[in-house]
Amino acid sequence: MLGLAVLAVVGGFGVFLSQLRDTEAPPERKADGIVVLTGGASRVSDAMELLAAGYGKRLLISGVHPSSAASDISRTLPERQTYFNCCVDLDRSAVNTRSNAAETRRWAHERGFKSLIVVTSNYHMPRAIVELSHAMPDVELIPYAVVGDKWREDPWYEGGPTLRLVLSEYVKYVAAKFRVQLADLGIDLNLDWLEAPAGSGAMRRPTTAQVN
Repeated sequence: MLGLAVLAVVGGFGVFLSQLRDTEAPPERKADGIVVLTGGASRVSDAMELLAAGYGKRLLISGVHPSSAASDISRTLPERQTYFNCCVDLDRSAVNTRSNAAETRRWAHERGFKSLIVVTSNYHMPRAIVELSHAMPDVELIPYAVVGDKWREDPWYEGGPTLRLVLSEYVKYVAAKFRVQLADLGIDLNLDWLEAPAGSGAMRRPTTAQVN
């Protein structure tokens, strides 16, 4: 049984790794809206580029730190100021991936959106899709995985911080899968303690509200 358990863990990790993209690719198609989950470098700027390219009508930035104003974010992307004025909504309530999904569902349903492009880091995308698809089974999700410089410069298979990040994310991914399966059976299991609390650590980027 121990051997089977080891095989299951290793096999599951392999499946998880197969979902992680090493390069950024344009979304498969346009959608009604775009949502970006804060917590990683360049996520917001990439989402703004998609908005400017017409991939969605509006953009939700989910997980913005409560002390951050729209002007704080727009100053980091001055060339996109016009879009901040017309087509960007900020969510300051979400503190982790599960609440990202809840706030995104509220936003999408209020707007009548039936399809969303999801922008987050490549290592976070599998778990984000698990939570978002569970919260919004009626909304089509189109992933756009952001690949950071650190991912390219420090491959996970060489060990070090990137490997620790991937292993940590795999544990959270398995926990999220387990939680939503129990939720489908009517059992609400709170595993939010697995994620770092909002506002932990130094806030170097004004849009970062949690570590995803």
